[in-house]
Amino acid sequence: MPGVSSLMCAATLVVARHGDAEYVEDFFSDEGGTLTGDGRAQAEALAEAVRDRRISHVWCSDAARAVQTAEIAAHRFGTGVTTRKSLREVDVGDLHGQPFSVDVLHSVTERWFGGDLGASFPGGESGADVVARYAETLAEIADLHRGETVLVVVHQQASCIALPSVAGNVTPAYADRHRLDNGEFAELEIDGDDWVLTRWGDQPLA
Repeated sequence: MPGVSSLMCAATLVVARHGDAEYVEDFFSDEGGTLTGDGRAQAEALAEAVRDRRISHVWCSDAARAVQTAEIAAHRFGTGVTTRKSLREVDVGDLHGQPFSVDVLHSVTERWFGGDLGASFPGGESGADVVARYAETLAEIADLHRGETVLVVVHQQASCIALPSVAGNVTPAYADRHRLDNGEFAELEIDGDDWVLTRWGDQPLA
């Protein structure tokens, strides 16, 4: 457990979306996907973009597309990779096995970005559920890396609702309008108990 002095140090989390991936199935699924050639190039570009940040460790969801992105970056940094199931994409519940539809997905997530975190997928997660599991895991990571900078590889929908909700200085609606592309990242800093988003994509934030 970190000592009191280490808990007073800021931790910086570079939170990136995984690289472009291809999928065998065309239905809602928890399967991990596999990075495309473009996705592998995006992972390399991500590592290059933060190579001067002295990344001490890489964390990611246990989905294959996130693990592959993390491993490519970690190889460049010479660091290890730790997976967490809690960093996965949104759980769509009863939609699993149903034909994939962006409209069906957005029928719930758009309510989240509009401020209704209580909306949920039947048999799946609400926005509040997503925020809670991300908040818990990000806090765990920060406590293990006070005074350090780490890379965290995650997923678009979950991160775009969770990161602004955790930090509070950017709205989920802003994240919805400025979705992170594959390989793009936000920066989240915690000092004491307060989270602040200091970067979103190519935009520094006050």
